[in-house]
Amino acid sequence: MDFPKLLGVTIAGFFRYLGEVALLIEQIRSSITRGKIRWRMVLEQIVEIGHRSQPVVMVTGAFTGAVLAAQSLFQFSTLNMETGAGALVSVAMLRELGPSITALMLAGRVGAAMAAEIGTMKVTEQIDALRSMGVHPVDYLVTPRVLAMLVAMPLLIGESAALGILASVLVGTGPFNVNAAYWMDQMGKYTDLTDIAIALIKGGVFGLLIVGISCHQGMRASNGAVGVGLATTRAMVYSALAILIVNFFLTLLLNVVFPAGLGK
Repeated sequence: MDFPKLLGVTIAGFFRYLGEVALLIEQIRSSITRGKIRWRMVLEQIVEIGHRSQPVVMVTGAFTGAVLAAQSLFQFSTLNMETGAGALVSVAMLRELGPSITALMLAGRVGAAMAAEIGTMKVTEQIDALRSMGVHPVDYLVTPRVLAMLVAMPLLIGESAALGILASVLVGTGPFNVNAAYWMDQMGKYTDLTDIAIALIKGGVFGLLIVGISCHQGMRASNGAVGVGLATTRAMVYSALAILIVNFFLTLLLNVVFPAGLGK
């Protein structure tokens, strides 16, 4: 096997894929600036993306915060630093775990649904029918989902982080018997609006990644049901990988712009 050639083909395919996604994002931008927005569909997608994703996001956020608090307290108790766990959980839930966990859950639930729905329309030629009626598929299918995601994602991240922090308080002041006043004091001292700003910025970027990748996979589906299944799988995997990779670079960048201060 010619590995250099295989590597070259893989790299070329990767950059071609990035170009296709970038072209789709440009079409979305053009659609929004031209005012081609169907507000009724935006509201429907807000319900689908936001309201119906609440149970899984709330449960995931709450138990993530509870587990993080428990594990931190097991370690901090050996150093008599139990109250520091409150600050650790609040900062971690806002800067990292809240946005990342929420985005991964939405990639699995919402991203897969987007890819499957649009992929089914593609293979059954409904997208071609839209074009024949003078309706641009991006205006009709993609733009409402992007706007809905930008509205729903910050709210879902807020719910996830808030429930994670609340669960950590219950774990810390309950089974571990940490004084609630000290816990809340440490949490308030090390958490401020910059942590919320980072959560919202990451949420917006992750939301665009999910919608862009999922809709792109749906619109390039082919070969009937097999192609729709493949598009759905790729949407989930590619979105999750993109979230994890982009999160690393966002963390480096945003912690330079919004440094985590001590004793804030």
